[in-house]
Amino acid sequence: MKITKIIENIFKKYIPSPFTIAVLLTFLTLILALLFTKPETTNTVAYFFDILGFWEKGLWSNNLLVFAYQMMLILVLGHVLVLSKPMSNLIAKLTQYCTNTANSAFIVSAATMLVSFFNWGLGLIFGALLARRVAEDAQQKGFDLNYPLIGAAGYVGLMVWHGGISGSAPIKINEEGHLRSMVNPENLHLTKIPEVISYNQTVFSWWNLLLFFVVILSVASVFYFIGKKVKPTTFNLEIYQLETEDEVNTKAEKLDNSKLLGIVFGVIILIAFGFRYFSDIKSLKITPNLINLFMLGLAIILHGNFKQFTKAIGVAISDVSGILIQFPLYFGIMGIMNSTGMVTLVSDFFVSISTETTLPIFTFFSAGLVNIFVPSGGGQWIVQGPIVLQSALELGVPLPKAIMALAYGDQITNMLQPFWALPLLGITKLKAKEILPYTLIAMLVGSVIYILGLIIL
Repeated sequence: MKITKIIENIFKKYIPSPFTIAVLLTFLTLILALLFTKPETTNTVAYFFDILGFWEKGLWSNNLLVFAYQMMLILVLGHVLVLSKPMSNLIAKLTQYCTNTANSAFIVSAATMLVSFFNWGLGLIFGALLARRVAEDAQQKGFDLNYPLIGAAGYVGLMVWHGGISGSAPIKINEEGHLRSMVNPENLHLTKIPEVISYNQTVFSWWNLLLFFVVILSVASVFYFIGKKVKPTTFNLEIYQLETEDEVNTKAEKLDNSKLLGIVFGVIILIAFGFRYFSDIKSLKITPNLINLFMLGLAIILHGNFKQFTKAIGVAISDVSGILIQFPLYFGIMGIMNSTGMVTLVSDFFVSISTETTLPIFTFFSAGLVNIFVPSGGGQWIVQGPIVLQSALELGVPLPKAIMALAYGDQITNMLQPFWALPLLGITKLKAKEILPYTLIAMLVGSVIYILGLIIL
């Protein structure tokens, strides 16, 4: 498709790396703050150093650095879970039902979106491995397959993740004090912001679950009918190995490979999890610490020993390099915007062009645009969240609806932005231009559903 080639060329020629974009956004924020927020009585040079102070304060915000580490663990532990033998067996069972391009596209896309609803790191790698396994099975059994369509089906979980259990915005607003930390303490709206917004108002609300299932059914069905029409492709893949067994010689190695020790420690973690978070689960107060503690215990149990668990950690750790170095820059941007009053200026602009009905739509489209330049839901929430909160309060838009509008917009353009597709492309050996025609179709289908949902529901 010509349009996908144009988009691919634009990304290659004009969109630099996410870290470079974060640096450029930092420069832009510094300049805009200097131009539009400088008090008349303050010297320009002095105010510039004040802005640098705001930036440095945001850069090393303790609460936000904890947030970055929480997001890194969600991604790494989700990846680690997929690399366990039980998950490999589950993928193998699903593959048995994939006998042609059409039903494979339906199964892979639906399964990937369901898994991504629970954890986006889990869904990202699960979808990649499932797509790869289907292609390997097609080779062995000799049936025709359009591999790029199946690869795209393995990536569509990234268009539902932010409205799911591990979504950055919904999960953080469930933590006590986080919402208020996103707004300048001098802002009068602070008294209107609740301490937390629980999952029964966002992720587990009837309207979000309805939209989620409509998106799954629609995208999977569209992929099924595309699979009926597309031509098969040629590919040659080696069998992808998830685990390797090492020879055990020393007593120390026996401890590393001890199933008893690994399972006992994993069970202890899950007991601690139940003791600490049982009441929170009953009230749907799902937090990053809750999810990460559960995944940690479960991952150790599923891998069976510390050796296999730490091996999987080594494989998964490369996923978080972008979060590790980019998040502090986004925190610095937030520090400037909050302390200089830029958040109020931007939110006032959105209020001036919006109504209670149109603000969620503007939020959806602006979040989709911002995601192209800030391909991290957590980073985007830090930068755009304060603006969304203040605009919603000004216009009387329910905060859960405004926040989920941001989440929907952020996740949908992942089908256009290839940043998070890199792990999938590495596993499947496909190229971005091969899956892009199909992910764009998924993006259009999802956009229509989310926009109608924000208007009607």
